[in-house]
Amino acid sequence: MEERDVRFVRLWFTDVLGFLKSVAIAPAELEGAFAEGVGFDGSAIEGYARVYESDMVAHPDPSTFQMLPWRTQSNTARMFCDISLPDGSPSFADPRHVLKRALTKASDMGFTFYTHPEIEFFLFKPPVVPGVEPTPLDTGGYFDHTTLGDGTDFRRDAIQMLERMGISVEFSHHEGAPGQHEIDLRYADALTMADNIMTFRVVVKEVAVSQGIEASFMPKPFTNHAGSGMHTHMSLFEGDNNAFYDASDVYRLSKIGKHFVAGLLHHAGEITAVTNQWVNSYKRLVGGGEAPSFICWGRNNRSALVRIPMFKPDKSSSARIELRSLDSAANPYLAYALILNAGLSGIENEYELPEEAADDVWALTDRERRAMGIQSLPHNLDEAIALMENSELVAETLGEHVFDYFLRNKRQEFEEYRRQVTPHELSTLLPRL
Repeated sequence: MEERDVRFVRLWFTDVLGFLKSVAIAPAELEGAFAEGVGFDGSAIEGYARVYESDMVAHPDPSTFQMLPWRTQSNTARMFCDISLPDGSPSFADPRHVLKRALTKASDMGFTFYTHPEIEFFLFKPPVVPGVEPTPLDTGGYFDHTTLGDGTDFRRDAIQMLERMGISVEFSHHEGAPGQHEIDLRYADALTMADNIMTFRVVVKEVAVSQGIEASFMPKPFTNHAGSGMHTHMSLFEGDNNAFYDASDVYRLSKIGKHFVAGLLHHAGEITAVTNQWVNSYKRLVGGGEAPSFICWGRNNRSALVRIPMFKPDKSSSARIELRSLDSAANPYLAYALILNAGLSGIENEYELPEEAADDVWALTDRERRAMGIQSLPHNLDEAIALMENSELVAETLGEHVFDYFLRNKRQEFEEYRRQVTPHELSTLLPRL
């Protein structure tokens, strides 16, 4: 810090819904923060504590130290924090701790959990007015290489800023909808990746502001265009060996990998309220555009919920599975904890992998899907909440406090949404009734 003339240190953590929180301290206070933490009012943070038990402490994690490249006027660094109670015990409300608990369980079983997200987002022309459909920054399509300029320059600048913060980017491109872009982060352990995703969101927003445009991770801002997902590739390693790889299997997927996929499919409905936590998330899931609507798996089948990529089938380190439901507005700590524990449940209980869905599942009739044993994901947040409410896996993974708060918050969100009179109703019913 002295070498870099750091003037401020921002301590970052997230609330239960995945919104970033921050407090700035002077460098002279950092030694005390490492030793004793920084106290704050937990009752003022969404989902953290009630007023009469509000004292909480943020402990910076020195391994997450990075400079903030956009703070050029005053050298500023950031560190992620673990949250504790005054007695030193971990906070029951800290999403980072929820993921750490799941990773400890995996470690006790001999596994390290790695993830690689494909993060989609939209760029809009300003101003973005609440209640009014935004204007996309460009008219490009999937993988388009054009002289559109703004979007290409944006991705370049965002990637350079990410890499200055130690976050490796694998590749980037224009996505299918106008103004939609994707940046893929290189594989990392799940805790590092969850931190990276939170940083990614800040970087994208900061670069957008600096260029006079607006960025959004809203799952589906346009009715007639695909929404933004966060397809996540994942694998378990036992030491240096990929536990998902089996050279003798036709899918190159080991028994452990198959049980993991079976666990994901078994618990898919229960965890959807967290992996797709907003009322708008379900507009993406029911709208096609390569977003999965049904609980099944396949190889080159992009309508499946879980896909087994076959890009490099004989390279053991590349063996992985891809979960396609997750959207880029989820809380990555809670989502990755549930995804991991769902897969580990499949391993522990030796769930059998159902038959592969080889067809375009969207094109099948309801009767054909039922005959194949293919169920649908929840159609809306209300259905997802009902499944989550009865899930032992979700309750155990999140812990009682986060579980109860999340359910209350999401019920309230859906009730507010359900009361709204929509433009669709006004345009179709008002002239006729």
